[in-house]
Amino acid sequence: MAKQNVAEQFVDILVRAGVKRLYGVVGDSLNPVVDAIRRNSAIDWVHVRHEETAAFAAGAEAQITGKLAACAGSCGPGNLHLINGLYDAHRSMAPVLALASQIPSSEIGLGYFQETHPDRLFTECSHYSELISSPKQMPRLLQTAIQHAVGQSGVSVVSLPGDIAAEPAPDKAVETALVTSRPTVRPGDAEIDKLVDLIDRAEKVTLFCGSGTAGAHAEVMEFAEKIKSPIGHALRGKEWIQYDNKFDVGMSGLLGYGAAYEATHECDLLILLGTDFPYNAFLPDDVTIAQVDVRPEHLGRRSKLDLAVWGDVKETLRCLTPRVKPKQNRRFLDRMLKKHADALEGVVKAYTRKVEKHTPIHPEYVASVLDELADEDAVFTVDTGMCNVWAARYITPNGRRRVIGSFSHGSMANALPMAIGAQFTDRERQVVSMSGDGGFSMLMGDFLTLVQYDLPVKVVLFNNSSLGMVELEMLVAGLPSYGTTNKNPDFAAVARACGAYGVRVEKPKDLAGALKDALKHKGPALVDVVTDPNALSIPPKISAEMVTGFALSASKIVLDGGVGRMLTMARSNLRNVPRP
Repeated sequence: MAKQNVAEQFVDILVRAGVKRLYGVVGDSLNPVVDAIRRNSAIDWVHVRHEETAAFAAGAEAQITGKLAACAGSCGPGNLHLINGLYDAHRSMAPVLALASQIPSSEIGLGYFQETHPDRLFTECSHYSELISSPKQMPRLLQTAIQHAVGQSGVSVVSLPGDIAAEPAPDKAVETALVTSRPTVRPGDAEIDKLVDLIDRAEKVTLFCGSGTAGAHAEVMEFAEKIKSPIGHALRGKEWIQYDNKFDVGMSGLLGYGAAYEATHECDLLILLGTDFPYNAFLPDDVTIAQVDVRPEHLGRRSKLDLAVWGDVKETLRCLTPRVKPKQNRRFLDRMLKKHADALEGVVKAYTRKVEKHTPIHPEYVASVLDELADEDAVFTVDTGMCNVWAARYITPNGRRRVIGSFSHGSMANALPMAIGAQFTDRERQVVSMSGDGGFSMLMGDFLTLVQYDLPVKVVLFNNSSLGMVELEMLVAGLPSYGTTNKNPDFAAVARACGAYGVRVEKPKDLAGALKDALKHKGPALVDVVTDPNALSIPPKISAEMVTGFALSASKIVLDGGVGRMLTMARSNLRNVPRP
């Protein structure tokens, strides 16, 4: 039996860790690893057109499955292209292993062709970034990298020179058991006691939930019922907490709606559950605040805290709920539910009047129709910018759907690459990329990846021929828009030229039929919808001090607009409020 080389051992360890595929672009320093994958039936090489796509795809796969995913780039420029997608994966807490192949080991430090130092370059967007400079470091270094990525929910980077990859693996290499899942973390009794005391003394409690409430929907609802608390959420908490929620008062933040802001500011006690919500200007500074998070580095870094609780949200609530005293007075909850419903009634009216006849097509209308037609377990990947607004307002969560975007890193061009990773996890599941024309055209080359692998991703292109969110930023800063206009082709014709299904929609009456046909199509499809560039969702009054980039400084609401089926839920919740 031929002796394993380092590349073959590297691939075998990835397989043992549950990695199903490696996204990347081949190149000379990477060739030994790619060849090892070619000869290993348990793992696939996914050839994308840009390494940034590889990293975004791996991050999306990890978010969908909750398991380790992997990507790779060849030496120098190849692995440098990974960095933006790796930043996104790391900030999204997605477990990703990145292989950054390196120039020949004997040439490192001598200014060789394509020389970079990936073990240094990736340190800020990873929990672990190291160079394999000798076969004797295998397999321990790779195992350590995997355990950092899985255990700390983020990125690990392994730099591997091509010549080292081709060398024989060490004899009798120690292969320790791999950690491939995370434990739950329970707070200490002292912290639980302090939190119980805060809750029992407070008359009005509000819960504000983030992505850390994933898997804890039932526990949050039980807790809110017992303490009669309204529930607000951040954007990343929407998919986990908004559905089947009779305590829902909407979302806070730049894209916020409803009464979440009021509920967080008018309470006696605000409990932050699993959220690293970045906009501290939306958080109160004059109420008691407790925060529960499984990552201790998140505690207190966005707002002043009266109590920090280190623990998994689900386990914390399992310990906490039986011990708090039930509250009988629900006046605060009912008042917030009414404010929420009233707020949604007001903003919906402005965006539903004759919208089905408006040309260019209202993007809100596109998102609303898409929400109605898409599968109940669809995965939506969302471009940064105005597509974030439409997804936040119109895509209705139900506990089975997923909505993934660059919500923490805020990168353009993320939706299509993320859709690739999401679709590879399950070819039968509907995956919809909600792309803006700016983001789509930035990494448009990887539409060819959909065709090459016959991935049935549906790209719904919100084509307003502009960088709409940037125009909004300029507008609220009192600046004329400049450099934001895109001269676009007929993207549907481009899709057809690539070998995919493509249709262009310019009239509202054609929209529903076009979306239905695309969603039914067996392969990749693109619907190029010409939307209104003036649909910026700005409120009637806004000051130049409100937004600097994405940081709000002086207003509780920056964007305002329609909210789709959320109004129906708010009305339903309001009907359930007990009457005297």
